[in-house]
Amino acid sequence: MLKNVAAVVLDGVHPFELGVVCEVFGFDRSDEGLPVHDFAVVSAEGPVLATPAGFTINVPHGLDRLEEADLIALPAGLHYVDREFPPELLRALCDAVDRGARILGVCSGNFILGAAGLLDGRRCASHWRYAKELAIRFPRAHIEPDVLYVDADPVFTSAGTAAGIDACLHLLRQEYGPETANGVARRMVVPPHRDGGQAQYIERPLPRSRCDTVGGVLVWMDQHLDEEVTVEQLAARAHMSPRTFARRFQQETGTTPYRWLLRQRVLLAQRLLETTDETVDAIAVRAGFGTAAALRHQFTRSLGTTPNSYRRTFRVVS
Repeated sequence: MLKNVAAVVLDGVHPFELGVVCEVFGFDRSDEGLPVHDFAVVSAEGPVLATPAGFTINVPHGLDRLEEADLIALPAGLHYVDREFPPELLRALCDAVDRGARILGVCSGNFILGAAGLLDGRRCASHWRYAKELAIRFPRAHIEPDVLYVDADPVFTSAGTAAGIDACLHLLRQEYGPETANGVARRMVVPPHRDGGQAQYIERPLPRSRCDTVGGVLVWMDQHLDEEVTVEQLAARAHMSPRTFARRFQQETGTTPYRWLLRQRVLLAQRLLETTDETVDAIAVRAGFGTAAALRHQFTRSLGTTPNSYRRTFRVVS
């Protein structure tokens, strides 16, 4: 059982990610029948640490506190992507795993896990902004950049910021059951489980061609997303043979005409779901999918969530 929980902080710790761990595991909610944890914040770099928010925190516990912990959480921090970490912290984390403790990395806190060798051969989550750097620094990790969290017990990893809440609630659900996780989620006024992965939160601007050979065709395609077109028709518009056009398109955009068109249609559907009250059927037609079923299939395949769920999350209400 997760009776004893410790959050490890270093200089530059992000207050929100630390607050997530404190909120889930550090509050006494026994009045609602929820579990109480022996919780402590532990410093790996002295008793007084700075935060990027302009204030300091005083941390009374040192790394010896980790010897008792059933769960050790590593909140994100400034420059964790490229800094070195105290060797004594890395040893303490490995020792904790060896004796059966669980470890949770939140966002860039996953870089501490990588430095300790605890991501080697394991699946792990990553904030989409840091996935490439995490893969470069720790090539033996199996990174899944589109998910909110990964359970590779005893090592748990989450993506950016609020995904730490999802991972913490998952740990509660796994340890105590869904009623406990749902009860804590209600107190925090957050969903006990979010649909989809973090792909739906990644901003993808319109891809640009590296030269002007197919640039005019890209503009035309973007203005006629609701129309069915073939490679032959696009090639004729570019005054090329279909084979030459397909090769040039791949060279200049990094993808095929079909995949480029599909991505722009999904982006248009996202914008319409966010900013209009149009039905999913109408949006499917405007975005070139034809039917709501086709839109749902491609939308879920691309973003890991349904159009209706996406609208509930991102709808702009004036």
